[in-house]
Amino acid sequence: MATVRVKRVYDDPSREDGYRVLVDRVWPRGISKDRAHVDEWDKEAGPSTELRTWFGHRPERFEEFARRYREELDGSAALTHLREIVADHDLVTLVYSAKDEEHNQAVVLAAVLTGS
Repeated sequence: MATVRVKRVYDDPSREDGYRVLVDRVWPRGISKDRAHVDEWDKEAGPSTELRTWFGHRPERFEEFARRYREELDGSAALTHLREIVADHDLVTLVYSAKDEEHNQAVVLAAVLTGS
């Protein structure tokens, strides 16, 4: 099974990132496509606008956000596609733009993809 990591898009890309997938529905502010250095942008993997707005990156809402986000992902084409990427690569880095490194959709996605 591939290793799945998470990393902010604002952090410098590295060779150790493996295959980089941006998992935000909206392109990150102030980042050019060259600087983002992503292999793929999977917009559909990001949480819905409604869920993202409700969450508002408030840590106290993270547990409920994660539950709702997992429901959105369940059976989705985006999750199927990400599972294929993980199956095809030894190392996948899910790239996101949120400031909070512990409470964001990439953390949830990584847990879903690794079964943790």
